[in-house]
Amino acid sequence: MSKSKNSQPLSAHPTSVVTGGAGFLGSHLVDLLLSRGHEVVAIDNLVTGSVDNIAHQGGNPRFKFISQDVTEFVFLDRPVDYVWHFASPASPIDYLELPIQTLKVGSLGTHKALGLAKNKGARFLLASTSEIYGDPLIHPQPESYWGNCNTIGPRGCYDEAKRFAEALTMAYHREHGIATRIVRIFNTYGPRMRVNDGRVVPSFVSQALRNQPITVFGDGSQTRSFCFYSDLIEGIYRLMMSDITEPVNIGNPEEKTMLEFAREIVRETGSRSRVVFRPLPQDDPKQRRPDITRAQQVLKWRPQVSLAEGLRLTIPYFKGRIAATKRSKRS
Repeated sequence: MSKSKNSQPLSAHPTSVVTGGAGFLGSHLVDLLLSRGHEVVAIDNLVTGSVDNIAHQGGNPRFKFISQDVTEFVFLDRPVDYVWHFASPASPIDYLELPIQTLKVGSLGTHKALGLAKNKGARFLLASTSEIYGDPLIHPQPESYWGNCNTIGPRGCYDEAKRFAEALTMAYHREHGIATRIVRIFNTYGPRMRVNDGRVVPSFVSQALRNQPITVFGDGSQTRSFCFYSDLIEGIYRLMMSDITEPVNIGNPEEKTMLEFAREIVRETGSRSRVVFRPLPQDDPKQRRPDITRAQQVLKWRPQVSLAEGLRLTIPYFKGRIAATKRSKRS
């Protein structure tokens, strides 16, 4: 496994730039970095992110928020040690509604973020995705698998944006000697996901809390694996601080069918919801589970939070968001 040409030691008070820093995962990364002594600059255009996710850091002298589209030139008049590129729509609802913006942030946005890292001599991490494997023909998916993607299908805008971003990241590593890292993120859940996000966990939980029918696509036999956000962020932090330039899968290898997961949500919420079935969307992956051998070996990482524990930490957040929405409608 290759090492970066300009890996640098962690300074006493490093500066991190987090694109997409007001998003679900970006904001949790901001919190972790601040807790570990970093000064953090979060950049987000708030298309899918929210200031609510970072409002608790207001007044923190080591935190700064910049409202900006990362596809535009990023100028910072200060040293930067780490660039964490998390900016992108990430749910099917978002990238199907914003296909061009999704492609632009994966291409132009990655180019600008890499340019910042090159200019500052900073280490760079790309938040890639398991979606680069498409509807996989190999199970579970190792990093060596090249994927099975439909470039012109409705999901292609997201899949290909991330595949291009990986290629550009490796080109900067080879051509300019930038210390780059690539994490392939598998399904992740937890507080700060939007209720109307469109991904499985917020959809199922919000439907269950409202005692509405839980919508399962296809016959429910397709599988996913779910990683609690704190496990994921810890793995990503370890990757950035490592010397690993090849992509690394970070996710929970515990696999469930969608029907099993829907029934677990009903149990955990005490819901009266029943399961209803709808046609499977085009190119929806039938199986998704990470091979985390590389993360275990080189990062000494594996998930610690069980699905049941993670759901017990997540469901109250959605209860609060749904209650707040009801109050705002009445006022």
